[in-house]
Amino acid sequence: MASIPASDHDKRKQISIRGIAPVEDIASIKKTFNRHLHYTLVKDRNVATPRDYYFALANTVRDHLTSRWIRTQQHYYDKDPKRVYYLSLEFYMGRTLSNTMVNLGIQSSCDEALYQLGLDIEELEEIEEDAGLGNGGLGRLAACFMDSMASLGLAAYGYGIRYDYGIFEQKIKNGWQTEEPDDWLRYGNPWEKARPEYVLPVSFYGRVVKEGSKSHWVDTQVVFAMPYDTPVPGYGNNTVNTLRLWSAKAPTSFNLSFFNDGDYIEAVCDRNKAENITRVLYPNDNFFKGKELRLRQEYFLVAATLQDIIRRFKSSRFGSRDPVRTSFETFPDKVAIQLNDTHPSLAIPELMRILVDVEGLTWDKAWDITVRTCAYTNHTILPEALERWPVHLLETLLPRHLEIMYYINFLFLKEVEKKFPGDMSRLSRMSMVEEHGEKRVNMAYLSIVGSHAINGVAAIHSEILKKETFKDFYEMFPERFQNKTNGITPRRWLLLCNPSLSDVIAEKLGESWVTDLYLLKELKDQENNENFLRELIKVKQENKMKLADYIQQKYNIRVNIGSIFDIQVKRIHEYKRQLMNVLHMITLYNRIKKNPNASFVPRTIMIGGKAAPGYHMAKLIIKLINNVGKVVNSDPIVGDKLKIVFLENYRVSLAEKIIPAADLSEQISTAGTEASGTGNMKFMLNGALTIGTLDGANVEMSEEMGRENIFIFGMTVDEVNETTKKGYNPKEYYENNPELHQCLDQINSGYFSPDEPALFRDIYNSLVHHDRFMLLKDYESYIKSQDRVSDTFKNPLQWSRMCLHNIASSGKFSSDRSIAEYARDIWGTEPTEYKLPAPHEKPKLDDDEDEMYINNKLGVKPGNKPSNNKPAKK
Repeated sequence: MASIPASDHDKRKQISIRGIAPVEDIASIKKTFNRHLHYTLVKDRNVATPRDYYFALANTVRDHLTSRWIRTQQHYYDKDPKRVYYLSLEFYMGRTLSNTMVNLGIQSSCDEALYQLGLDIEELEEIEEDAGLGNGGLGRLAACFMDSMASLGLAAYGYGIRYDYGIFEQKIKNGWQTEEPDDWLRYGNPWEKARPEYVLPVSFYGRVVKEGSKSHWVDTQVVFAMPYDTPVPGYGNNTVNTLRLWSAKAPTSFNLSFFNDGDYIEAVCDRNKAENITRVLYPNDNFFKGKELRLRQEYFLVAATLQDIIRRFKSSRFGSRDPVRTSFETFPDKVAIQLNDTHPSLAIPELMRILVDVEGLTWDKAWDITVRTCAYTNHTILPEALERWPVHLLETLLPRHLEIMYYINFLFLKEVEKKFPGDMSRLSRMSMVEEHGEKRVNMAYLSIVGSHAINGVAAIHSEILKKETFKDFYEMFPERFQNKTNGITPRRWLLLCNPSLSDVIAEKLGESWVTDLYLLKELKDQENNENFLRELIKVKQENKMKLADYIQQKYNIRVNIGSIFDIQVKRIHEYKRQLMNVLHMITLYNRIKKNPNASFVPRTIMIGGKAAPGYHMAKLIIKLINNVGKVVNSDPIVGDKLKIVFLENYRVSLAEKIIPAADLSEQISTAGTEASGTGNMKFMLNGALTIGTLDGANVEMSEEMGRENIFIFGMTVDEVNETTKKGYNPKEYYENNPELHQCLDQINSGYFSPDEPALFRDIYNSLVHHDRFMLLKDYESYIKSQDRVSDTFKNPLQWSRMCLHNIASSGKFSSDRSIAEYARDIWGTEPTEYKLPAPHEKPKLDDDEDEMYINNKLGVKPGNKPSNNKPAKK
């Protein structure tokens, strides 16, 4: 039994939930918890394990969701609002338990109930597996958006894949990354509900036959898509939306070629091939490598989802269950489909196939419906990340869809020719079928042509899309291009992960900022309040102590609490420039060694992130970080002035520990390469200062907080472009900067790899001879900016004042703001502050329509009033 002493009672985590009444009293939660332990898990307190207690708690919390979940779906059915469908191949949800308790307002009740049972809620929360069904920013953004759509009362559904194995578990062995499978479902998932009654067929392969003007896709191989639903609660509004994840299931029939040969075992085993579709998440981030399995995953998602969307559209009709909708005229008025990057872009030809081949609409009508329904979010401008599927693969796997894409392209190029007559070069550039080299279909071009709205995810990114990446398409469809700057949910990324800071803010502002982050700007009134600034310092120190304890236990590295906690956590990629950070580490190390007695502001530099398993350079960077750390951390001359920590297996639950403790956030990508970033926003909201380039959302962050409250360095996008045009020679910077020269020579000579002197030569050659992301040009500016960081840190009140301005300027970077903009500008729907009645509440009658709705639920005929009198017992 996991118990905690009474003296620790006051130290337990408290999450600020004032203003939300507890749903159940403590006695009820204890009773439900014990019932689940007994009846669901079939255990008693004598034999139960901490994991059993976690499952009992999870089921107890889920009980509070169930009535709200059902009532929300009933409400959507009856009101028939426009529904939003967010299609994403990644949903990086992290842990669910804490987030659900916070959004339902039952955290303190559960905490107290468990304490009375002799259990530690934090210990149980640590047992939950992260739902790591994403690589990084794109999947975590989808998770934040789901939270905001529920909190804003939008009738929204997330659709993705229920991978058996999520993003791999990273282990560091002898400084190298190794990958182990993330078997996140091995103990079961208490948050999901399987829906076998909604299993849907998905076809692959086959051929196309023509009957007059009609096309039929025949002789296909069928796989079944089984939905698993996860509830997504809004904050304090009793709305619970649905995340539906599809799992591949083999058909119930056997492969007769095996069966007829009498090989029953082989016939059964062959079924695994179908189910491999949803076996594992592709671990590449910002890399496109065409593989048939990936294409099958993408089509599997959209084929199952579109069948589900159309089923729901047909059966939804306000005020009546019958008759079903038979006309698609109102489809774009009732359905919005958002494509999260190009991964679900096959939704466009699939919707066309259904409307034309199955529902019998004309091509022109179907195309009008498709374009008005679909919208596309672009997440990257890196050429290697853009999806281009080989025609021969599409021809084999999806022959009818290839025909449809060819015809879409044919009609589109006719429109281009009409608008830009005689411009053959433009026709070639804009064709979604690329003819040079291997014949491929450009999925970004398909997404643009088939959508009514295309958006980037930060102002600078959206401008690059218009001026460079999709310039021709912007000139063709200027009205379609928009910007929607990313955001993060303040529930998980402040209220949940940093309760101490949440309480300090709540004491000044109350609770309304949790759903209106712009209210934080009122904190600027406290910039000269020394007591408040010291409160911020105290909160940060407490969070740093917790992280230091974690590092001590996990890595046996003792870090200096008084040092700058300098943190860079994100996927390992050359464009994110973790190598720049390494050059700074080595520079600081060399300075200490050169002059050990000089005054030095101590630092703890932490880097975390996973490298794609096939990305050699990224893995070598991890090895270099660990080797530099080994040298620095064991040098007695350096002592506690400098420590290097590589944070193994970075994930959402680890981010929740790291981000509240950060002093400095590293956002140092080459200008023009990071679409937005969302980690930068999380650090900002939690009172870390940013050192960064004018890239992605850093630009808007600096505008919001003022340049005096952020450490900006390096080239701008225009300067990067200018340098590229002139011709960039990295060797010239290497030869002209003595500190840089020394760092690179140490890397090249084996100073950090004495047993294998040539180990890091690839890194040296890459930087000195190629340097695609211009680290060496930005190095001097970066080091000077880091020196400014150290000088500023010497003045705690000045530093705290800058932290205050960061927190107070975070309002724009709430995903609530992002989603409200998507809703109004793209989806044609409106967020609502309407609060659904809680299961224990009597519904509030706002108008006659609501009264009719409620009477209908109670089975009361018009003109009669429901009676509260129970019939007398006979």
